Amino acid sequence: MHIAIDARIINSSTGRYIERLLFYLQDIDSDNHYSVLVRKKDIHYFTPKNSNFTVVEADFADYSFSEQIGLLKLLNKLKPDLVHFCMPQQPVLYRGKTVTTMHDLNLLKTYNSDKNWLMFHVKQLVGRYVFKRIAKTNRHIVTPTEFTKKEYAEFAHVPEDKITITYEAADVSIDTIKLYTHPFKKFILYVGQQSDYKNIKRLGDAHQQLLEKYPDLGLILVGRKNESVLINERYFASKHYRNIHFTGFIEDSQRDWLYTHCEAYVFPSLMEGFGLPGLEAMGYGAPVISSNTTCLPEVYGEAAHYFDPYDVGDITRAIDEVLSDQTLRSELVTKGTKQFKKYSWRRMAEQTHAVYMNILR
Repeated sequence: MHIAIDARIINSSTGRYIERLLFYLQDIDSDNHYSVLVRKKDIHYFTPKNSNFTVVEADFADYSFSEQIGLLKLLNKLKPDLVHFCMPQQPVLYRGKTVTTMHDLNLLKTYNSDKNWLMFHVKQLVGRYVFKRIAKTNRHIVTPTEFTKKEYAEFAHVPEDKITITYEAADVSIDTIKLYTHPFKKFILYVGQQSDYKNIKRLGDAHQQLLEKYPDLGLILVGRKNESVLINERYFASKHYRNIHFTGFIEDSQRDWLYTHCEAYVFPSLMEGFGLPGLEAMGYGAPVISSNTTCLPEVYGEAAHYFDPYDVGDITRAIDEVLSDQTLRSELVTKGTKQFKKYSWRRMAEQTHAVYMNILR
């Protein structure tokens, strides 16, 4: 059988899911042929180790006419027995067998200030149509959590037995950790994108309140300096906030050093489909303090200390409790290590492969 995997977002934050899926599929399946579709700039990003995996250029932008026309033509030319769209964007007129991974419904619920207002809302309208369309046309849907499964089933009126949950996982590479130099004796950490729904402004507000009790405490924000990061920088500067450090792009080994040396990892997001950074932090032994919204309590369980992300005072309260209570910190680290071990990328790939085989049968 011939299976095509739409991996056009492999070189992105969500792309970790695709890269790990492909990595383990090569161990699981040596019989079927796989075409891995990537954009031109990423043609060498994934190098197959098995001869039954082939990289194919598919340079089509998300939610674009070229996606609807060009990607449709490419798929019709390849004639796969099954296509796995790893994100919901796809040609709506494609008629072959398909499965889609629905990571979350954030596109339909947010507007980010770093985006063009008109184009973003056009994308939302297209997304709303596509999200409902694929519920009818796809043979199966994959989600990373029970929360996303229920949310999507309700939105698109799709039977829950048509949706399979494949929990994601996180990786730890202690041997490759590399020192990151920073100006603080102690710091709390955030790693990831800084779009509006990530709630970084409130995290900064809470950090400034904490300085009254912990005057030397730093807040380190890890992430490439795109427009959303610059917006947060300007916000903090306008408020004359201090002890906040934006790293910009850093190597994974330096990010991992920060995980292992932070007083706590804080995840203030208003909405998530899985919440991978918090799980990474647990793997590196950091106590995790998290928003109590959407899927995060499902993924982190009792291994995180929770707060209301809309309430700056409650964010401050939760961080203060972890910083001031060594027993609580130790409990979070112990529980975090156990929680981290519950998840497996290989198991995710095996479950996804089972979905493929069920459809093809």
